[in-house]
Amino acid sequence: MGIVVENVTRQFGSFLAVDNVNLEVPTGSLVALLGPSGSGKSTLLRMIAGLESLDSGHIWLIGEDATYKSVQDRQIGFVFQHYALFKHLTVRQNIAFPLEIRKVPKARIKARVEELLDLIQLRGFGDRYPSQLSGGQRQRVALARALAVQPKILLLDEPFGALDAKVRKELRAGLRKLHEEVHITTVLVTHDQEEAMEVADQIVVMNHGRVEQVGTPAEIYDHPATPFVMSFIGPVNVLPTTAGIVPERDLNPRSNEQVFLRPQDVLIETSSGEDTTPAKVYRIINLGWEIRVELVLKSGETVNAHLSREQFNRLNISEEQRVYVKPKQARVFPVYAMS
Repeated sequence: MGIVVENVTRQFGSFLAVDNVNLEVPTGSLVALLGPSGSGKSTLLRMIAGLESLDSGHIWLIGEDATYKSVQDRQIGFVFQHYALFKHLTVRQNIAFPLEIRKVPKARIKARVEELLDLIQLRGFGDRYPSQLSGGQRQRVALARALAVQPKILLLDEPFGALDAKVRKELRAGLRKLHEEVHITTVLVTHDQEEAMEVADQIVVMNHGRVEQVGTPAEIYDHPATPFVMSFIGPVNVLPTTAGIVPERDLNPRSNEQVFLRPQDVLIETSSGEDTTPAKVYRIINLGWEIRVELVLKSGETVNAHLSREQFNRLNISEEQRVYVKPKQARVFPVYAMS
């Protein structure tokens, strides 16, 4: 295993940031730590890097106990959200800096810097200063600098968080392509579900300092282990069982439960059928690539449905129209207080 986190806990005063976490990151994989603010993901990443101490537990890196090793001895590359480039150094000098402090021969430094400029597709930008680059270009330079010393592990703390949506999307694709070329064990911290789904081999969903679920993007999305995971990964309708959208035969009458239903799993029909529930079309939102339909059930609950343009055109529905809905696939969980 590239990284093994064993019974790790970290507390700040009365706040339990990381609560007895166990985690394995396979060698050569790209794993995303995903969760809301305060879930413990950045604290866990900083403990792996050696930037934060542990209250208890152990961290193993590439088969060695690194719990008490210094940052320098862990052979880790770290990329922060805000680049942390030296403003007075050129791109080439920024990338070379970690090699120079290790007293690597100048010829090897020059060759490595040119290799990395090619890798991040910034050849020709080597003599520019950070102020002359876009945010996306600066973050690519930060990534190249982290890779300069050929670390065994790469840690990324919300590296695209300060960038606009278009640039983030471009860099996500670039990160995935880069990972496929270098195959370095990588851990990415993010609160962006789409980012995690797009780039990671595995996603670790965290909440209140604990790991809620570990799995591939498909496993996390299609088979959520907890109501938090289902509510955090992608849009979802959360309804009481009394809404009537799930047949009583599929419910446990002795349990206090909620129905979780993805908008794309809401089927709309124009005539009554088996297991359908009456509803009224409240609002239709045309987003071009999909149509969002807000529905009000007979019980008064609101349900959102996402339709393709083809599905919407076939239904030919309009606002205020009476329709009938049923779930293609719904999950029932014990009542869960969202936070």
